[in-house]
Amino acid sequence: MRNKILKTSITAIAFVWAVAAFSQNENHSSLSLDSFYSKIKSQKNPQIVDARTPEEFALNHIEGAVNFNLQSENYDQYVAKLDKSKPVFIYSIGAGRSVILEKELLKTGFSEAYSLEGGIANWIGGGKPFYSNLKSKLSLKEFNKIIADNKTVLVDIGSKYCGPCKKVKPVLETIRGEYGSNLKIVEIELEDSPQVIADLKTIKIFPTLLLYQDGKIVFKKEGISDLKNEVDVALASK
Repeated sequence: MRNKILKTSITAIAFVWAVAAFSQNENHSSLSLDSFYSKIKSQKNPQIVDARTPEEFALNHIEGAVNFNLQSENYDQYVAKLDKSKPVFIYSIGAGRSVILEKELLKTGFSEAYSLEGGIANWIGGGKPFYSNLKSKLSLKEFNKIIADNKTVLVDIGSKYCGPCKKVKPVLETIRGEYGSNLKIVEIELEDSPQVIADLKTIKIFPTLLLYQDGKIVFKKEGISDLKNEVDVALASK
């Protein structure tokens, strides 16, 4: 019964989890990458929970993590395997599902629960160790050659499981149509090329756009607010 109530609750907030996660009125224990990593390293057998879907988890995850979220069919069984007296470290694609799960665990008697700011994007983007079941389609060497061979390059870095990332695509098409051959656009997704994201060591959230001019980053945009205008301004100033 409790599981059914939880599923109903999560369904009702499925389309607003991002807003809830980042609301300034919500109190939670999201940690920066360095703090999250340090706390994990301080534990002999850290309890790490990946709050994404099984499909996302299968593609890549933090080493040593177990996978479940509030919508998991065997949610209670997964929770029962955790030690309530020890910290639980939770992450998702950003900081939405992880914050919701963190609060639920704290509410049900766990002494410590922490979510990772920026989620798996921040972890892999910060160069921390991770598991991947595939070889990156794009290597850092290949990426650097693209940057070297083109005067102006706009790089979109995200994930197919990231809602805001999907909203970047039509904006990119508009930009591509306006700038044509004067601008090289490169799209990198976590599911296809996780290692190059790790090697860049500059990504903290999805989506992130990087504008390179003559081989150097001259503009960095995190998120999607006012995206087209900010890219236009950045290109106009170069």
